[in-house]
Amino acid sequence: MYLPIPQQHDCASAWREAVRQVDARSGHSAHNVIIDIADPLASTTRQDPRIAAVDDFLNGFDKSVETVANTIMPAGLYRRYGAPAFFEVFHQRVLPKVQRNNRWSGYYFERMTRVPNPPDEPINQLWEIVERIRDDNVRALNKFELTVFDPARDVDDSPYGGQCLSYMSFKLLPGATKTLALTAVYRNHFYIEKLLGNLIGLGRLMEFVAKEGRVSVGNLTVVSTHAEIDQPCKCKRRAINGLLTRFDQECLALGATQSPSNGNSSTVGSTIADNP
Repeated sequence: MYLPIPQQHDCASAWREAVRQVDARSGHSAHNVIIDIADPLASTTRQDPRIAAVDDFLNGFDKSVETVANTIMPAGLYRRYGAPAFFEVFHQRVLPKVQRNNRWSGYYFERMTRVPNPPDEPINQLWEIVERIRDDNVRALNKFELTVFDPARDVDDSPYGGQCLSYMSFKLLPGATKTLALTAVYRNHFYIEKLLGNLIGLGRLMEFVAKEGRVSVGNLTVVSTHAEIDQPCKCKRRAINGLLTRFDQECLALGATQSPSNGNSSTVGSTIADNP
């Protein structure tokens, strides 16, 4: 019971292929969908008309690709304050203004960087991973785990709400220059409203870890243990079809049926450096 998506070059191509295959399944849903992206930093802004097509659609429901991506990695805050200073800025200035409730803030970045650990100081899982990756005395390549699901806060009887991203596993691939890979596991995944922003946010998170850890960015793999073609704000199916038609038209206009071998290459720091 799994659905492998052929590897795609970038986030937009991966989004379209995953949506295509899940949409074709009974009930427009599937279990254990596996997505792999060769270059998660390539073409991640509205300058890519495929991204703009999805963003324009979500804007109609007061949502956006960028808002979803920021719940995973606040790239603008990092660009402005640097690390580790931006952690404190996020928790002291940003989070109090945007937090939904004490149980779930709506920001995965909060769970990654502040795990309650009474009576001691909260644990910053993300920064500890960075510090271990750049420490030459640490020989581990497969021991950089990060949990988002919290049984103390997330177990209830509600079928919806709370975190959807549950777990992440960073790997260092050996070579002349070490390469960072990431596997992210979702318990439930809305592919229209969330998937593209999630992929872009995870790519930016990888870029941050790689830049601070002084390694290269490699593949991003996402496992959606349950995926569905959602209808934001209960919109009609024809609205979803209209979005997909525009996206495909933009692909044709670009001449871009991108493959792992022909896409744009990207460099560490490029996305975080260039995005507004």
